[in-house]
Order: sequence, then structure tokens, then C-alpha cells
Amino acid sequence: MTSIDSAAGKTARAAVRYIEAGAGDAGQRVDNFLARHLRDLPRSRLYRLLRKGEVRVNGRRVRPDHRLATGDRVRLPPVLRVSERPARQPSAALRQLASGAILHEDADLIVLDKPAGVAVHGGSGISFGLIEALRAARPELTELELVHRLDRDTSGCLLIAKRRAVLRTLHALLRERDLEKRYLALVCGRWTLGSKLIDLPLVTNRRQGGERVVKVDAGGLSAVSRFTPIEHFGGTATLMEVVIGTGRTHQIRVHAAFAGHPVAGDEKYGDRECNRQLADVGLRRMFLHASSVAFRWQRDDTDGFAIEAPLDQDLLGVLERLRQLRRGRRAPPASGHGET
Repeated sequence: MTSIDSAAGKTARAAVRYIEAGAGDAGQRVDNFLARHLRDLPRSRLYRLLRKGEVRVNGRRVRPDHRLATGDRVRLPPVLRVSERPARQPSAALRQLASGAILHEDADLIVLDKPAGVAVHGGSGISFGLIEALRAARPELTELELVHRLDRDTSGCLLIAKRRAVLRTLHALLRERDLEKRYLALVCGRWTLGSKLIDLPLVTNRRQGGERVVKVDAGGLSAVSRFTPIEHFGGTATLMEVVIGTGRTHQIRVHAAFAGHPVAGDEKYGDRECNRQLADVGLRRMFLHASSVAFRWQRDDTDGFAIEAPLDQDLLGVLERLRQLRRGRRAPPASGHGET
């Protein structure tokens, strides 16, 4: 990766820059490439630069998911550079949270047990997320990148690549559907559909104010989810295992709602009455948890990689109170009930 020229006669503040993608950048999405080189800009600003055509690859407009090749010439617009801004860093509390969430680390990967309520990256009014906090906490790891994303209110396994070569390998596994992601979800009502594969394309719309909403649409991107019931709680709710073959935005939440059983605690696609009932047994968040990830590095890899993240005590407590109600017992009050 080499800076090869800049606009003549301009100050650094106003200069257009051109960066040549090196061998280590091959296969990387251009939005992630920009995030590394313009780290002080929020993601929302990066995507706006792409939409307006201010970022170009070999002189052409590109989409955020465009993948770079070695030697590509990337135009960076004249935005305020990191060195010119007052230094900003994720808070010490967020850095500590990210470091404390590490579930596994080896030479290639870090796996976080992501807490609910924390964004995976900055953007949409959020200055910093877990990836920025981890980069600040581990400055010696200069190539940390998210392998995939989780919604802010989803907890569980989050993969972070330590090197771009590892990132490319894992992205290839995701594209080929050779990386298995399993979730636990509590859905509203009694699921009577058995083990069901939902294969319905999804499209993302942006409402006024930037709110992102996803819906089933024949013209959308392929999205595949398999829902399998694990435990019924009368007619109130069902604990499900969900395996996804694709990783679309809000995929599980939209597929579950389309099947008539929205994810419990989901304020965007959910059922208000169901959410109110489950709040009475202590549900304070959306019950969606990335419980495990598994893959093989190569086809002949017999051991592979697999990791699990257990449910936290709050979600386990919800399940236990639902079991007591199912047995006809009065469930003990949830700790902190009624607090905001």
C-alpha cells in the first residue's frame, strides 16, 4: 500500500490523495479499506462519500461492497486528516469492555462475546464501537478488522481477524456458506411450524432520518434461515435455534416476524403485547444471541474451528421464570423490574 500522489499546490487539509492497494489489500471491501485510512470519520460519512462518488477506484464510482485488487488506485477526497484533528479515542470504559469480552484469541483471530447494547463499530450517531475500542486497546495489532457484524442489541460470538489475509479467507467462507453461525432466539407465541427453512429475499430501505428498515421483497438479496424449536413455554414464547446461511441485515428478525413469530423484545419488528408480557418476567432486551460459530480453514481440515458463547444470566433468568410459569408456579420477580 503506497501513497502515490496528491493534488499539487494544495495544503494537506484540502488535498485529494491517491493510494495504491497493495497485495495485503486484495479482496478487501472498499468501505473497510476507507475505514482504515480515514479512521476518524464515522461510517455514515464514509458511505456518504461513496454514494456521492467522491471516492473512486481507478477513476470509477464503486459501491461499498466493491472488492479491491492489487494495484487499484483509490481516490480519497479532501477530508480533514487524522493528524489535523484533536486526538479522539474510545473511552477507557469502552476499551476495558472490549478487552474483557475476549472469548478466544490465537494468532489469526479474536472472538468477542459481544455484550448486548454495544455497537460493533462507530456510525449513525455513535462515535466508537467495539472494533475501534479494541484497536485502541491493542495498538500493536495494526490490521484488526470485523469479519462480520451483529446488531447492536444482539449478543454473542463476534469474529475479528488479526490480519487481512485471514479476513479474506473468512470472507470467502462466508460467501461460500461454509462458515456456520448459530443463534438462540426467543420468539413470541407457540411455534408450530417444526424445523422450517425460510428462504426469502430481503431489501433494506432507509426512512427519513436515516432509520434502516428491512423487509421481504422479491427484488432483494437472497437470505436463508433455518428455525428449529428447542423449548415451548405454553402459548407465550418458544426458544429457537436459528442457523443462517447468509448474513443479511436484520435477517433473523425479519424472517421470524414474517413467519408470525417475531423475536421477543424486538422493538422494530416485534409484537408490543408480547414484549410487554415478557417484560413481566424480566426481559429487558431483544432475546437474540449468536451462540456459536464453526468453520474449516481448508476443505481437508478435519479439526476446524468452533466456539460457543453461553447465554448471559439475564437471559437465563428469563427462561427460568418462563419454566416456572409453565409449571404453574408463580415466577419470582425479576431483579430490577420497573427500572429504566
